[in-house]
Amino acid sequence: MARISSYKNATPVVGTDKWIGTDSQNQDQTKNFTADDVAQYIRVNGKVAVAGQLIYQYVTVPNITLGSFSLPGGGLDVEPFNTITQLNISEQDRTPQNVVPFLNYLIDSDILIGEQNDITNFGHYKVTAYTINPNNNSFYNISLTYLGGNGSIEKEKYYDIVNFTLAGSEGDKSYIFTQANPNTIWTVNHNLDKFPSVSVVDTSNTMVEGLTEYTDTNTLTITFTAGFAGKAYLN
Repeated sequence: MARISSYKNATPVVGTDKWIGTDSQNQDQTKNFTADDVAQYIRVNGKVAVAGQLIYQYVTVPNITLGSFSLPGGGLDVEPFNTITQLNISEQDRTPQNVVPFLNYLIDSDILIGEQNDITNFGHYKVTAYTINPNNNSFYNISLTYLGGNGSIEKEKYYDIVNFTLAGSEGDKSYIFTQANPNTIWTVNHNLDKFPSVSVVDTSNTMVEGLTEYTDTNTLTITFTAGFAGKAYLN
């Protein structure tokens, strides 16, 4: 057998190129591995991430599998992105790396959750809280506000989670607050870091006037003469 250094380099690498390795699952036999096979293993098992990117697998049972996320109460095989308000997420992703400091840092920031093999399948959220799960301290509950997206998460598929800012959004930040229960005083934690203009509508989309008072640049209250439910649009 010639010295390895005497062999020519395969340039460019193609999927059918091979190299020799050891099969640890079959008595350490020596076998060939193709570039396509290795790429498939990395893709399916979520083994590589770039800086600021977390890789997770969606499962339907919470608090069990490291490197996974699920819905806190358990989920269906398919869950639309626009219905998700909270996730149960492992403190380690698939690489594995500990994500706790990074996700704590992202509170009040936007994230994108996207399927690894389908860029059209994604959800855009604001992270509103990140707290340790009371049932298993290796998992956390992350609270989310849905901002946009397309499609659903599906059981056993892999998803990238990245910090994300929509182009142009920093120039004109806005927030939609929903008051689900009728009340005369609405407290709005908008985290816009400014004193926004406020427009209010009731559940029939009729404009309603109220007294707006700014607590600080991230919080305000709106007081009405009678209690009702509706939405406040902040710009």
